[in-house]
Amino acid sequence: MNCAGFRPFTIMAREDGSFGYEMEIITYPGSGIEKVEDLKGKSLAFTSPTSNSGFKAPSAILKADFGMEKDRDFEATFSGKHDNSILGVANKDYIAASIANSVKFRMISRDVIKEDQVVTIFKSQTFPTTGYGVAHNLKPELQEQIKDAFFSFEWAGSSLEREFSKSKEAKFLPITYQEFWDVIRKIDSANDVSYACQ
Repeated sequence: MNCAGFRPFTIMAREDGSFGYEMEIITYPGSGIEKVEDLKGKSLAFTSPTSNSGFKAPSAILKADFGMEKDRDFEATFSGKHDNSILGVANKDYIAASIANSVKFRMISRDVIKEDQVVTIFKSQTFPTTGYGVAHNLKPELQEQIKDAFFSFEWAGSSLEREFSKSKEAKFLPITYQEFWDVIRKIDSANDVSYACQ
């Protein structure tokens, strides 16, 4: 958006208009960790440095809300992806991890893990999912035709319905970058992420 002129205008949402996912910090039952502060002196598994819910969001929140920083207050490890972090906690390889709960819910629904294998000690506000949009330099009438294609799409009976009904998505919801990605920009700002375009 900031460097290439992408203009997001929609995301997939549930029938009631809810959307997105939350970042959760999870542990396993009996780990001795009952609240975020209990992570001091322990290890926290992240996914990768570029992940919002797997690194950037928890780093910003832990620093801003709890005064905790990696390498000073806790040890950081990287699992590579959310599935690895969730499985690692469920199997007690990691004492705690920061994950996207949408991945956790999918893993539970596929019986990859049992719901009672993990405990959530923190849940963030909701983050937007994948945005769909247009290039800023398309002719305005073409931009409008593309938007119309999304908002007039017959969801029922489509391959999208088959694929995304498991996660309850059922329609395209109009969005704006200014409003819906505000939390992401704040997290990036807290992590000194620059939008300067090279």
